[in-house]
Amino acid sequence: MIVWLIAAATALVPLLGGGWVAKRLAGADWTHRCPRAALVMWQAIGLAGGTGAIGIGLVAAVAPLAAVFPHGAHTLVRQLFDGRGLAGLGPAHIAALVWSAGLIGWLSLHTVRIAVRTVRAQSRQRLLVDVAADPCVIHDVYVLPGARPVAYCIPGRRARIVLSTGTLELLGAEELEAVLSHERAHATGRHDLLLLPFLALAHAFPWLPTATTARRVVPVLLEMLADDRARRAHGELPLARALVRMAAPMTGPTAAGSLALADAAVVDRVERLLKERQPQPCWVPAAAYCTAGLLLSGPLAVLIAPVLCITIWRI
Repeated sequence: MIVWLIAAATALVPLLGGGWVAKRLAGADWTHRCPRAALVMWQAIGLAGGTGAIGIGLVAAVAPLAAVFPHGAHTLVRQLFDGRGLAGLGPAHIAALVWSAGLIGWLSLHTVRIAVRTVRAQSRQRLLVDVAADPCVIHDVYVLPGARPVAYCIPGRRARIVLSTGTLELLGAEELEAVLSHERAHATGRHDLLLLPFLALAHAFPWLPTATTARRVVPVLLEMLADDRARRAHGELPLARALVRMAAPMTGPTAAGSLALADAAVVDRVERLLKERQPQPCWVPAAAYCTAGLLLSGPLAVLIAPVLCITIWRI
């Protein structure tokens, strides 16, 4: 059982520990050069932390039922189906089981709440845009009246790319195409879904430094992913110029449920675009992906092993 407890507990180190790992990851230079790999690392930290915390409770709960965790979990499941309930478990073991069940419920509750809130916000935004904006067939966007430059995406199955008349007047042809490519990257990549788990984690555990750091850093990484898509299609300078020109604070129509061009770490993004690009060693993203896989391996093994044990037993 000790080995299984260690496998689950190790995954909690990056999530806990006062947010030290999160701060180092958030400030690492390589994350701006490899935003996709950095995003995978943040996803691994969050998923491994959640599954690890659940796994610790499960391993501790079935400890009296068998010497090895998968057999103990299988025994517990068999007892439940045979009508013997939690026989053999003491108060501490039942508390550990309640901990795991409660954590699953708490995380699920906040995930569903954030998902529902996001879908409603996106629906309201689409309705407002359909009423107040004019379709522009040339650029396949919706144009809002107003001198203030605005560009944002409302993701979803019926995605909307929204510009203002001020944006059309401010930007040149190349800059406008770069902006549109950026926003379409948000829509096709469903970056709103990638952000959703981090929003749920921050709402479920607002006191957790890692959760608040991820909530701040991940949106910037998603903006950089969209920047990379626009840069590959149109080059660095058109997008950088558009970012600088549209760097005014975004409010009003870019409320929750939308992804705006100029609302996250504009200075860092412009510097990143204009900085001389040096060949990125392939080992940097490879190391990030391997680290993410190792981080997830322990808690996933804890959750998958009982399922395999039950399946093999039935066969």
